[in-house]
Amino acid sequence: MKHRGTALSLTVLALFLALATATAQTYTPLYTYPNTDSGDSGITWPSLLSQGQNGELYSTIQSNGAYTYGSVYTMTTAGKYTLLYSFCAEGAPCALTGAYPTGGVTLGFDGNLWGTTEDGGKDSAGTVFKMTPAGTLTLVYSFTNGKDDSAPNFTVLQGQDGNMYGVSEEQYNGQYGSFFKLTTKGKISPHPFGYTNGESPSLPAQGTDLNFYGTTQYGGNASCECGVVYKATATGKITVLHDFTGYVSSTEYDGSRPIGVLVQGADGDFYGTTYTGGANNLGTVFKISSSGTYTLLHSFAGVPTDGSSPIAGLTVGTNGNFYGTTAYGGSANYGALYEITPAGAETVLYSFCTVNCNDGFSPTTPMVLHTDGNFYGNTAGSSLGGSVFYSFNTGLKPFVKLVTWSGKDGTTAEILGQGFTGTTAVSFNGVAAKFDNVSDTYMTAAVPTGALTGPVTVTTFSSTLSSDRSFLVTPQIASFTPTGGVVGTSVTIAGVSLTQTTAVTIGTKAASFTVDSDTQITATVPVGAKTGEAITITTAGGTASSSDKFVVEPLIKSFTPTSGPTGTSVTITGDSFTGTTKVTFGGVAATSYKAKSDTTVDALVPTGAVTGTIAVTTPGGTGTSATNFTVTK
Repeated sequence: MKHRGTALSLTVLALFLALATATAQTYTPLYTYPNTDSGDSGITWPSLLSQGQNGELYSTIQSNGAYTYGSVYTMTTAGKYTLLYSFCAEGAPCALTGAYPTGGVTLGFDGNLWGTTEDGGKDSAGTVFKMTPAGTLTLVYSFTNGKDDSAPNFTVLQGQDGNMYGVSEEQYNGQYGSFFKLTTKGKISPHPFGYTNGESPSLPAQGTDLNFYGTTQYGGNASCECGVVYKATATGKITVLHDFTGYVSSTEYDGSRPIGVLVQGADGDFYGTTYTGGANNLGTVFKISSSGTYTLLHSFAGVPTDGSSPIAGLTVGTNGNFYGTTAYGGSANYGALYEITPAGAETVLYSFCTVNCNDGFSPTTPMVLHTDGNFYGNTAGSSLGGSVFYSFNTGLKPFVKLVTWSGKDGTTAEILGQGFTGTTAVSFNGVAAKFDNVSDTYMTAAVPTGALTGPVTVTTFSSTLSSDRSFLVTPQIASFTPTGGVVGTSVTIAGVSLTQTTAVTIGTKAASFTVDSDTQITATVPVGAKTGEAITITTAGGTASSSDKFVVEPLIKSFTPTSGPTGTSVTITGDSFTGTTKVTFGGVAATSYKAKSDTTVDALVPTGAVTGTIAVTTPGGTGTSATNFTVTK
């Protein structure tokens, strides 16, 4: 029995060690950035690392390169650094190429790397550029320090509509930064902030509702001016969702000065950090819904048990948790890496400079989750060094990343990953799709007929990889019949991608409906429906509106009294009476009438009226009673 007990103990111990190993984190510094003539490495917030179509990571350095005005570089996941482009070969004021890129780059749908510089351009106010993976740069736009403001710190992001979106900084022009839309041809639509809705904006994230959500470092609530969370539409309407109020006391506190970019969680809420504020005034993690419901999730406590002063935002893990960096705190106060759940349970995973500082220190930029399942990031270091490129393995598995994640039936989806040369199948939530494995790390797939909103799955000879997010299959309305009718009319709606329909509106009112197939829905005109409005369908993948308008005709159900002489007040009951323009008795128009509600009209029997039907006319048409009103003497 002793031997069996020992064997059992060893088995349990082995299992424990296996589990511990499976959940352990491995931090590995892979490359040390040299300091520049400026006395640091040039790795500075908010520079974003982006995975390219070739699987390598791309970003910018603010002040290195052949001409010391900054550069674009690429880094392999093994830590091999290659300088791709040096800004300002033409010399100051760098009008042709720009200078001092701080934001990193974003992978565009065209395969190019898009970014910004905070200086240079024709007005020395900064630029937007695109660059091929081989290092050929094109200047797309030069800021003017007008409504577009200037000196963009952040890179741009490509919206699912194909346009670029970004933010710029205020610079001595009486403005407070700007949110802008930029076509890929360089036409800009700027929308300045006004201080009460924020100052010094961060790059927003695009939500699944296709709106944009971000923060500003300053502005907002006049009592604190600690920044805001904002929502911006593609047309530039900016709405404040939350005013930060900062630290007041140990019992009254909120976040203050959000700097990093928001991310959207699987629950649809947006998650972010603030540099200061919270219970200890050392920064916070918060979440906020698209409608503005705000929750402070975590207050950083600082050295030695927690991080402090997060400059970067969060990165979403494929396990649904969030991962981030703090510039300070940790066991040695040189920064930390942490994980936090959507409920706010935070764990420090790694502290910098615990033994020595060869592992780097002061991580001020966000980590990127590569499709190999590892996180990668940079530390800023200082004039003494300590700026490194690192990998961080938390046990997450390889996956595929959707570059385009919203589109109609037939849209081409772009996908990043690895092992694609061995691809045998691609599916959109279980519906098989045609694909083109362009390379081992990049592929495209056509959204198939009948595709369902949900994960994209890539199957290879050796594995099955799921996407980091759902692909949103946008519904389409092709037609509907009849084109008009009274309340209660059955309307057949034809379209595409209708299987996952969750709501139908007719005349802006919710309608009851039945999904007949992926291409057809039957809905009933609801009470209160307005005439002349589009029919809309909402699915898990978005909302579609009909190009034609549905005409809601008035319906007379009854009237009382049913007879009477000239001058009698008659109450007509039915539906869709809003906007009534005419009431007749036996074809004779009433001179006195009023639509008291959508279901009731009062009218006086007019002089000259004869026995006959009552009719009510609205912008939707004319409704006639089924029975006659009897005119008496």
